[in-house]
Amino acid sequence: MKKLVIINGAMGIGKTTTCRELYKSLDNSVWLDGDWCWMINPFVANEENIEMVQKNINYMLNSFLNNSSIEYIVFNWVIHLEEIFESILKNLDNIEYEVYKITLMCSEEGLRKRIGKDVENNLRDEDCINRSLDRLKLYKDMNTIKIDTSDLTVSETVERIKEIINA
Repeated sequence: MKKLVIINGAMGIGKTTTCRELYKSLDNSVWLDGDWCWMINPFVANEENIEMVQKNINYMLNSFLNNSSIEYIVFNWVIHLEEIFESILKNLDNIEYEVYKITLMCSEEGLRKRIGKDVENNLRDEDCINRSLDRLKLYKDMNTIKIDTSDLTVSETVERIKEIINA
């Protein structure tokens, strides 16, 4: 049975880095980063764009789920509300698959350091630190499997995910 592995977590927590390595380590896998669907300049999170992005994500996930050569679909995005999970999952075709919702967590200090490195490398702006820290608490109560990555390497995080999904 196909496995849809959804990795969420606060901005800058390490979702992209982790998912890049996870999908490389799984045979017959594909990876979709939800941020790719937001490559809009200028970035405007209005109702029209949000709806378009979610439709695009659903289209891609449905395509991957219906592709006979793909066993693992790895999807990551900054999903901070249960309603976003529900919106994505309710619009997937009626194909059988297992879904694993995994949240990457870390300490506030760790998140500050991670985003700080991105700021130094001009990948994010300073404002991202506070926005991400403000949302960090939203992830604690979500109906997901939590992995605290504070003291884990990317490889160790990937191995934990593979244990969870029995890969």
